[in-house]
Formats: sequence, structure tokens, C-alpha cells
Amino acid sequence: MSEPITHDWRTLVAELNALLKLKTTIIGMKLFERVEDMEAVPRIRRPTAVHTTDQVVGMAARLGWTVGITGDDLVANQCRAVVGLGPQDESFRAGREFVGVWHATPEDARLRQEALSAVPHGRYRALAVSPLEAGRLDPPDICLIYATPGQMILFINGLQWKGYRKFDWSVVGETACADSWGRALATGEPSLSLPCFAERRYGGVPDDEMLMALPPKYLPVAIEGLKALAKNGIRYPIPPYGVQMDVRAGLAASYQVKP
Repeated sequence: MSEPITHDWRTLVAELNALLKLKTTIIGMKLFERVEDMEAVPRIRRPTAVHTTDQVVGMAARLGWTVGITGDDLVANQCRAVVGLGPQDESFRAGREFVGVWHATPEDARLRQEALSAVPHGRYRALAVSPLEAGRLDPPDICLIYATPGQMILFINGLQWKGYRKFDWSVVGETACADSWGRALATGEPSLSLPCFAERRYGGVPDDEMLMALPPKYLPVAIEGLKALAKNGIRYPIPPYGVQMDVRAGLAASYQVKP
């Protein structure tokens, strides 16, 4: 799954931070076919307690740790299955534990479970997360970028500067990690999510942050686009123009609308 091309991770992170003023550490995530390869990552930490994947991701993004896990380190199969470390069998698809808590009926729970994007089970035995700039996962399978909506839309605009494409994303609701790292790992495509209850409660994701998961090959693309937009005066933070102002001068600068 990993790409053979590596990058100067520290420079990429510094450029993104300069362009978007990110407050949360950009991290990498990598799957391993052998536990020994995960354990060989420099300065890897192994959990001594049972966690959710949200917590493990939070350790890297909020604390700056490099953490490696197997399925046995995770609290339930819901976390394991999304990253391919646990079975996606009939019990998983039924989602009985969600009935009456997250969904009204067994059919609702099943439909939600079947909607989740997940890494196929069977190939991978371990996973690691680490601050991207540390370069310990070289390369990671995907990068995770937490950002406010204003930062995120400019990041997406940067991706669309050259070789435009429309992005279509989904919202499964609870287990939104399937919209982000689950989908990005499974498809290799940029994947945006609204972090769910569990990510915010257990992973420490603030109210104002969204999550973009994407393979590292997209970072230089976004940076090139963000730099081009910045030269045109489209940069973060986005200064409010004023709801009562005559808008023609502003539109002339950003949209080439004649005053």
C-alpha cells in the first residue's frame, strides 16, 4: 500500500503550517503486514492499556507520539475492522450493539455498518501513527490533517488549482473514521470527514476541526495550489469583508468581476 516515493516531510509540514496556520500536528498512518516491521519503527510506543483507534490517532496528533498497535490493543472490532485488523463478518455487519443507542432498528444499524469504508481484512497485522515531520513512517500510507472549515476549504482549493476534479465525500455518521482514514486507506483517495462523537470524546478532536485523510503524494499538489492562490490574495486567515460593504472592489480582486 505504501508509495515508493518519499518526500522531505519536515519541509512539507512547515510549508502547510505556514500557508494554513494549522494548530494540530499533521500525522502519518501506515499499515504493516508483519508486527515485527511495525515494532522496528524508530521510537515506537506500544500501548499498555486498551484503546480506541481515535485515541491512538490522538496520541500522535495531540501529543506528538509515535505509536504502534495490533488488533489486540483496540477495544472492539469496530475499531479493528475499519483499518483491516479485524473481521468484517456477519456479526460486524449486523451492528447489534448499536441498536437502541445509535439507531432505532436492527435494519438501521445494519445499513450503517454496510455503508462503512474499510480496509479488507486479512493482509495487515499492525498499524502505526506518527507525526509526519518526524519521518519515521517513510513513507506513510496516508496523512491525516486536522483543520478548521476555513483552513480545510482552502486546502481543497489548493488540490483543485491544477488538474481540477470534483470531490464527492460521504457522511456515515457514527464511526466517521470510516469516512477519513478507512476510506483513504482502502481507496488511496483524499477523504474528508466530520469527526464523530467517539473521535471527539476519546480522540480529543476539538469542535472546530474537520479531518482530511489522503496519501502523501497529494501534499505537494495542495501546497503548489495554496501558494498560487496566496499570490492572488486568497489565503488563510480569510478576512471578513463586511456584510454591509459595497462588494464590488472585493469581487474585482478575488473573482475578476468588474466594479
